[in-house]
Amino acid sequence: MEQNLKEKTGKDLQEWKALLAPKGLARHGEILAYLKTEHGLTHGYANLISLKFREADAASHSDEDLLAGQYQGKEDLRAIYQKLHDAILTLGNDIEVAPKKAAVSFRRKRQFALVQPSTRSRIDLGLKFNNRPHGGRLETSGPFGSMCTHRVQLTDISQIDDQLLDWLNAAYQEAG
Repeated sequence: MEQNLKEKTGKDLQEWKALLAPKGLARHGEILAYLKTEHGLTHGYANLISLKFREADAASHSDEDLLAGQYQGKEDLRAIYQKLHDAILTLGNDIEVAPKKAAVSFRRKRQFALVQPSTRSRIDLGLKFNNRPHGGRLETSGPFGSMCTHRVQLTDISQIDDQLLDWLNAAYQEAG
């Protein structure tokens, strides 16, 4: 969409940013309304420009910036994340790692794992299975809703054990 911006709207992203800068608009809705009413943009292009102007989309930040933001004030959890990340990447060479503002998604043909530093002392590992019972450490999805079917709460790196690695592998296999 960004590649077609100039062709569809007459301006590239830098030109739109330069046009918006002196307007003093800060909120997403204000920028949308301005672009749609004053410039006749469709919602999709106005939304893209607003997100990029405010640097509110994940693509406006580097992966490391996103991770640093997730673990700010939760630095002790970063080692748990790194061990999970490294273990997940050993499962196959077709894994897409997609950091967002609050979590990191691991996908194959679909998401199979989600790592989120939920509190200062806990990482929630979300897993997506086709049909696996809940029980013990393998809890219901909790805060993940339909993004994952199960959750494992991790407070120490030692909890990344053979059982957890087996669950990660099973989720990876089912996502293929």
